[in-house]
Amino acid sequence: MGDEIMKKENKTLKIIIYILLIGYSLLTLFPFAWSILTSFKTTAEIVGGNSILPEQWSLDGYQTVFSSQFPTWIGNSLIVGIIVTVLNLVFNTMAGYALARIDFRGKNVLFGLLLLLIMIPSQVTMIPLYIVISNLGLIDTHGSLIFTTMINISYIFMMRQFFINFPKDVEEAATIDGLSRLGTFFKVVLPNAKGAVATQAVFVFMGIWNEFMKPLLFISSPDKYMLTQGLNAISKQYMNATKWDVIMSGAIISIIPILIIYILLNKYFITSNDQTAGIK
Repeated sequence: MGDEIMKKENKTLKIIIYILLIGYSLLTLFPFAWSILTSFKTTAEIVGGNSILPEQWSLDGYQTVFSSQFPTWIGNSLIVGIIVTVLNLVFNTMAGYALARIDFRGKNVLFGLLLLLIMIPSQVTMIPLYIVISNLGLIDTHGSLIFTTMINISYIFMMRQFFINFPKDVEEAATIDGLSRLGTFFKVVLPNAKGAVATQAVFVFMGIWNEFMKPLLFISSPDKYMLTQGLNAISKQYMNATKWDVIMSGAIISIIPILIIYILLNKYFITSNDQTAGIK
């Protein structure tokens, strides 16, 4: 009798949890669905606000977006995003491995300093960063964005934690087979760190793709705008005219590259915390 009551209570609890999760999902997805549907409405229909679904499906917003410098801004963001992501994967991963496996004088002090730097708000370093970039002659160039975002301490810490938990016996076996430290890293450790590297790649790319403050600080030429600057310019241009179809069209297009990257790398997320893969 007690078991039956327990089962009924567990079933009721599950139903309540599912209802809450479904409700939260719908609440989260509604703004995104509204943005997509709005991008296919006419300006008059948006101003009227009579229905959620478009009464007359229109591509005017997308045509206006692509007739502007929007494709150039997407290209700028893609180029900078890919370069920054590759550099971060190289530097963050190797730095994390060095802090996890290589013993050298001052390692703990260096790691402590890196943790302290994480706690410093980025707004505090904006002016010194601008001065450095200006002295290097990188103002109004994409090099300023690449130079200031090619390393991320948070992901160095993440990769360090991954490599600390990586089985040492795998590396020892590689060393016995005659591999050097670099050979062990590139041929044994790195192939088994695909999950962590893929996770890092997605978040790094998302970070630079959605970055707004640094492009606003360093870039001033419209043809060199990053996508976030371009969207801001479009919103200001059509703000008084309530051209929400154009603004929403640009926002929806800007999400597509991130979705593609997530879909391509999603399979590696499952093994991102599996450090036993190397001993299979």
